Amino acid sequence: MKFRERLTCSSPLYPHSCLSQFLKTKASSSSYTKSYFLQVDHHYDPENLSLLRFNSLWEDAFRHDSLLVFSTGRTLPMYKKLRKERPMLTPDVIITSVGTEIAYGKSIVTDDTWVDIMNHKWDRGIVEEETSKFPELTIQRECDQRPNKVSFFIDKSKAQEVTKELYQRLEKRGLEIKIIFSGGKALDVLPKGGGKGQALAYLLNKLKTEGKLPVNTLVCGDSGNDTELFTIPNVYGVMVSNSQEELLEWYEENAKDNAKIIHASERCVGGILEAIGHFKLGPNLSPRDVYGLLECKEDNVNPGREVIKFFLFYERWRRGEADNCEAYIACLKASCHPAGVFVHPSGAEKSLRDTIDELEKYHGDKKDKKFRVWTDQVLATQTTPGTWMVKLDKWEQTGNERKCCRTTVKFTSKENGGYVWENVQQTWSEEAEIKDDSNWII
Repeated sequence: MKFRERLTCSSPLYPHSCLSQFLKTKASSSSYTKSYFLQVDHHYDPENLSLLRFNSLWEDAFRHDSLLVFSTGRTLPMYKKLRKERPMLTPDVIITSVGTEIAYGKSIVTDDTWVDIMNHKWDRGIVEEETSKFPELTIQRECDQRPNKVSFFIDKSKAQEVTKELYQRLEKRGLEIKIIFSGGKALDVLPKGGGKGQALAYLLNKLKTEGKLPVNTLVCGDSGNDTELFTIPNVYGVMVSNSQEELLEWYEENAKDNAKIIHASERCVGGILEAIGHFKLGPNLSPRDVYGLLECKEDNVNPGREVIKFFLFYERWRRGEADNCEAYIACLKASCHPAGVFVHPSGAEKSLRDTIDELEKYHGDKKDKKFRVWTDQVLATQTTPGTWMVKLDKWEQTGNERKCCRTTVKFTSKENGGYVWENVQQTWSEEAEIKDDSNWII
């Protein structure tokens, strides 16, 4: 597998952001590049448009040769809950519970070596015993607690004093711990080797051992528990515009003169796109920011882009944002093989061109219904000279209702450039909460 020479990394904390890190990697020969971070803006982006912009850019420009890593202060169960609420991509690596847990892939396979590291000189029972002696500490919800993370709320004015005394007490009990204050009120007690920065350092070392050392790394954050990310040697960093006070104070004191770290003018995911462009780590214009997606021009871009562009047009068509123009439908039909077949998730088969004809009558049917479409895990593979298979998850959301189909598209190359859609097959994804054949067009 070939990976890109850059990495983007970010980490946000609820409520400003929820997901915190991508690890993006492009490797040329044996090197990687990475990208960390993903932020979810709850207050200013109710339709998650910034997140969807990033999703399209990632799948178009980075997914094929990069690793995506999310790092979040949330526990794994709370991360899984968030995935059901927001249009989030599937990461290659997920770091949860403020860097104390690492897992891999869609199946979320635990890194057992990291578990052993977290258990070194750590005893949760002792931590609970000692913290119970501090009335200033208010225990957080049970769903926010993990084997290697004990979490509290505390008044900001008392945080420094309590941190100092608690650290001394736990050290005397033989533990090696770390205490992180963030969000102006959250206090987490972790093993000394834990934290988002330590988790990132571990991953980088793991990749180096495998001969895939990242060339460029971008870390992104908005909270006090992200400061460690910016201390990792040779990384680029961005603090998004809506970063919290404790992170901005750290930036002023420690990183203001570091040319590799910027304070973005954009919020959340927008700050990540800004940083990718600022540091010239790759394209930062999302396909969502491009109109005229269906201009009938021939090019030899990766066929995965053809799928991404089509489903963006599909969303705009059904939202009524694309003109109801016969030329669009004609262009789509012209790109389909005359004998092309579409296999609906119900198992029914029909002509691809007939499917496009059917799409025409759905223009604007989702207007004002918060309808969104996004693609995930887009992978294009050349199976034989001139033939490509593109596999992806295609998601639709209307209000709070979400559907997902595993989609496979077969393309053939045109002699003068561009691609022909040969067939499309869809099956309901295991992640699909609703498997309703009605109103599912393609």
